[in-house]
This record gives sequence, C-alpha cells and structure tokens, in this order.
Amino acid sequence: MKTIDEMLHLELLTAEQHGDISAWIARSTTPDEILQMPAPLWQAVERASQVMGINEDLLRPPALDAGDSHG
Repeated sequence: MKTIDEMLHLELLTAEQHGDISAWIARSTTPDEILQMPAPLWQAVERASQVMGINEDLLRPPALDAGDSHG
C-alpha cells in the first residue's frame, strides 16, 4: 500500500485510481485475487512503476558488497 500511496503523492495515479486500487487490494484475500485487478488499474500501476523505476530496482542484481560491514 505504501507504494501506491507514493504513486498518488507523486501524481502518477489519480485519486480515483488510487482509491480503486486500494479498495481492490483491501478486499483481496490472496495474491491471485489481486492479480485479477481490472486491466486499466494494472496499466496505471505499471506506468507509475516505470516512472518510479521500481521494475529496474527489482531486476537489478544485488551489490556484491551488500551487507558487508568491512567496507
């Protein structure tokens, strides 16, 4: 939910889209139900994700020194 709130704050989603997506997620009890979200809402989330670079973050390999405190 935090991500879609950020999308609204950045004006990447309209208030109506945010409300519809939030409601869909709230009443979904499984990931499969979330995946059944209507296409226009998915497309809005995908566009916002691209602008925010979320997909690139998920696809980027972890840094080799991640968590290494020996610096």
